[in-house]
Amino acid sequence: MIGGGQMALALAEGFCRAGLLEPTAITVHDPHPPARERLASRVPGVRFAATGAAAAAAAPTVFLAVKPQQAATACREIAAALSADAVLVSIVAGLSLHSLADLAGTRRIIRVMPNTPCLVGRGVSVVCRTPEVPAAAATRVLALLAAVGHVHEADESLLDAVTGLSGSGPGFLALLVEALSDGGVKAGLPRSLAQALAVQTLSGTGALLEQTGEHPAQIKDRVSSPGGTTIAGLAVLEQRGVRGAVIDAVVAAAARSRELGQPSTR
Repeated sequence: MIGGGQMALALAEGFCRAGLLEPTAITVHDPHPPARERLASRVPGVRFAATGAAAAAAAPTVFLAVKPQQAATACREIAAALSADAVLVSIVAGLSLHSLADLAGTRRIIRVMPNTPCLVGRGVSVVCRTPEVPAAAATRVLALLAAVGHVHEADESLLDAVTGLSGSGPGFLALLVEALSDGGVKAGLPRSLAQALAVQTLSGTGALLEQTGEHPAQIKDRVSSPGGTTIAGLAVLEQRGVRGAVIDAVVAAAARSRELGQPSTR
């Protein structure tokens, strides 16, 4: 793994928790001591390398888990060290397969857009890959990603929109949970109870939608009794433009992902 931040930690923990890898099979390069210390404490046995090239040397699968602004430098550092049959798995937002190939000198690339719930094994990862990735290697990477949540395959042209929705979505939903909790406090609830109710309501509604497969509008309509409490609250949300604001937030995040993929912004 090149980069040892939160997503690298989530992936390493998930791989080991599922029994797909032993910690000693994972080598990480990250120049920041706090990141290394966090990994060492959460995934005992993980190994560390002084350089990206040393971490990538002889590795069959190399995860690129750095910030977009650091990606070009990281790719150039590992390019000469990648073995001919290595597969590069990038979780860098906005950086295309074509750009990765130019920077890292390989065409065996899988691009992934994961999200932070991977930290608790409930993430969403969307994957695309180059034709040069062998089927066996792709299957292996998909199995690793499945250890930290759901996995979907999609055309690369959709990855910026994916970033705007599932990649940035946890931040948007966390804001909504905070707002629900604040509303509960304003209505008279203790802070701890308000936050617990907000979090559990979000989690439960997500599970309900996932398990039933129903359209969100069906759930919304079912709890909106004529002249009742829910429809009164929904009317306020519509008046304040919450629906449109959320749509615009996803579109703005997708646009920023496209910007990050441009060389001038890295």
